[in-house]
Amino acid sequence: MDDRPPIKVSVAYASETLQKLIELDVPAGTRVREAIATSEMAAFFPEVDFELAAKGIFGVRCDNDRVLEAGDRVEIYRPLVTDAKEARRRRAKKD
Repeated sequence: MDDRPPIKVSVAYASETLQKLIELDVPAGTRVREAIATSEMAAFFPEVDFELAAKGIFGVRCDNDRVLEAGDRVEIYRPLVTDAKEARRRRAKKD
């Protein structure tokens, strides 16, 4: 059994219409996938496959098996609808 105290982390996801940031106390050694499952984010966004979605910690991509540290914010990313370069070109044409 692990005698380390729990750590505080958060899990964040935003759809086009709803944003959720869920703060959790999890056991030390918790991995990204476990924190997402514990957050029950799927109850708010049942259409999202959180196992396959891209993830990061404070904007730095990571995988499902990364072990979390106290204070980490797990960010779950939506797929891009438009290529960023193409979006800039469209905006430039409008100006």
